Amino acid sequence: MKTTRNAVYQMAYHAVSIPKYRKRVLAHAVADRLRGLISEVAQAKGFEILALDVQPDQWFNGVTARSLFAEFQQLPRVLRHGHLWAPSFDVGTAGQVSAETIRRYIERAEHIRTRR
Repeated sequence: MKTTRNAVYQMAYHAVSIPKYRKRVLAHAVADRLRGLISEVAQAKGFEILALDVQPDQWFNGVTARSLFAEFQQLPRVLRHGHLWAPSFDVGTAGQVSAETIRRYIERAEHIRTRR
């Protein structure tokens, strides 16, 4: 829960972005760096990350794309026209679901993905 002088609130979002052409480029060192960039942006903006999962073909736009292209020279060759992210994305509120439920959902998705 967050508080201000005259309010108490809790807002939780589930956000998903995917790479252009759904290319599976978010793996290994690229995924590790993306996690770091997302954490840096969240800290700078005052967001709290409850759980974070980067999958090879999913996930924060803008700052992360510029940094990843600069650090990983293979990305511009795989993703034409210098665009890392597809133009569409999904953001939904988590409603009254607890942070623990969101964490379990993400952990389960990661477990299922690694079994494939």
